[in-house]
Amino acid sequence: MKTKEELPDCPVATAVALIGGKWKLLILRNLKARPWRFNELQRDLDGISQKVLTDSLRQMMEDGLVYRHDYREMPPRVEYGLTELGYQMLPIIDALAEFGRYYKSVVM
Repeated sequence: MKTKEELPDCPVATAVALIGGKWKLLILRNLKARPWRFNELQRDLDGISQKVLTDSLRQMMEDGLVYRHDYREMPPRVEYGLTELGYQMLPIIDALAEFGRYYKSVVM
């Protein structure tokens, strides 16, 4: 996790720093439902590269939003899910989804 000194003064800028970018929001959207395996996420997030997914998940783990569970099995099985802090982001995701639905209804 970042220290308070590393975070922007503005609370909106802090939230954007944590979930900024297209992929982090979509990863959170998926993890909202259940834990996902890496390959499941990559298949579901059409267009994301392995490197970007790996980097995004690592950043989100460092920020305390996502956890990684290694089952230590053969063949290897790893799942990613939301931490308690990650669950606190869900109202933001829900609000964005609601606005997206509203915007589509107005435009169409």
